Amino acid sequence: MTTLLKLGGSLITDKRGEKAFRQDVMRRIANEVERAHNRSPQRLVIGHGSGSFGHVPANKYGTINGVHSDDGWRGFTEVARVASELNELVTGELWNAGLPAMRIQPSASLIAHDGVPAQMDVMAIKAALDHGLIPVVHGDVAFDDVRGGTIISTESLFTYLAGRLAVRSIILAGEVPGVLDDSGRVIPQITPESAATIAHNLGGSSGTDVTGGMLTKVTDMLRLVIQNPSIRIHIINGLETDALLHALVGDYSGGTVIHAGSNA
Repeated sequence: MTTLLKLGGSLITDKRGEKAFRQDVMRRIANEVERAHNRSPQRLVIGHGSGSFGHVPANKYGTINGVHSDDGWRGFTEVARVASELNELVTGELWNAGLPAMRIQPSASLIAHDGVPAQMDVMAIKAALDHGLIPVVHGDVAFDDVRGGTIISTESLFTYLAGRLAVRSIILAGEVPGVLDDSGRVIPQITPESAATIAHNLGGSSGTDVTGGMLTKVTDMLRLVIQNPSIRIHIINGLETDALLHALVGDYSGGTVIHAGSNA
């Protein structure tokens, strides 16, 4: 079984700036992943958001809404370039920590239909996993048969991959301790049945984020567990020392767990 780990763009970059990589945070995260991997080896795919790298030009050109002009296509390539640049930095820190991390660029084979992944070659990801490697993907641009071009978030990629990689769990590491209620307390569990009662608590993201904030993430993940009831999703605070380590080995009790509930 495979675990999908998403490192939020707001965790590994300062989204209020431009191309502001949090190297110290990423280095600690890489160390935690390495320790978890040694303690409890597993098939692991790591994905990350684009943060202050991709979201700034994406917002400037409105890429997620479609690409229909020469200027828009110039922006499309700029978003792809800076997203790949961040992916190199992330993969480099993982590799320096001793992990067999390998970059796999989604846009090389990804085709979307009106903003939703429709086709993607996952054979390279499967082969990497079979050989004990850790594929590293990221939110990326995609050619789209309706919009011309668009942006696909890491969560959307994970939704596509979940049904094709025998996924057991998904960990979303951000800069908040989980999904919060009106009083700022963590909501420990969310199911499709309980979602309506907490929807008003879900807001956007700090800084520039063209792929949506917590509401979009939770909505995407609820849709995923409805389609794949055996999958459990854990939203954790990646800034908390060793939270990711414990989440990866399965003994972290904090954060918010999204699951199918009675549908499981």
